[in-house]
Amino acid sequence: MGEGEKTRLLTWSRELRTVHERLREALHVTRTALAQGGDAAPPATRDLLLHCHGFCTALTGHHEGEDRELFPSIAQQHPHLRGALLLLQQDHSMIAHLLAGSRAAVDRSATPVELDRHLEGVAAIVESHFRYEERQLTAVLEALDLDADVHDALGRL
Repeated sequence: MGEGEKTRLLTWSRELRTVHERLREALHVTRTALAQGGDAAPPATRDLLLHCHGFCTALTGHHEGEDRELFPSIAQQHPHLRGALLLLQQDHSMIAHLLAGSRAAVDRSATPVELDRHLEGVAAIVESHFRYEERQLTAVLEALDLDADVHDALGRL
C-alpha cells in the first residue's frame, strides 16, 4: 500500500472525529443562542430557529450517511462489529425521535426552559453515542476500505 493510499484510509477515522466535533460545536452554538435569549425572550427567535434547524439537519444527515454507506461496509469487512453497529443504529433511531421532539418544541414556540430541556437530552445522548462510536470504530476506520464520498458516508457540515 502506497503512502497516498494509507493517508486516504486514515482519513475515515479523522473525518469521523472532525464531524463529531463540528456537531458538538453546532449544538453548543444552538444552546448558547437559546441561553442568550433569556427566560423572558420569545423562544422562537430567527437565530434560534436557524441554529436548531441547522443542527438537526446536520446530525440527521450524519446518521443517515453512516447507516447507508459506512456501517454496511464495516459490517461486511468486520462481522464481529455487527452487534456494536446495531446498537449505534438504535441510537440513531432514538436520537431522531429526540430531534423530532426538539423540532416540535421549536415549532410550537415552547419556552426557553422547555427548549433547553430538549437540547440537554439530545446533548447527553449524542455525547454518549459519539464516544461509544469512536471507541468502537476508530481502529476499524483507520484501515477501512471504503470507496465513497466522505459527505455521503458522514454527512455534509
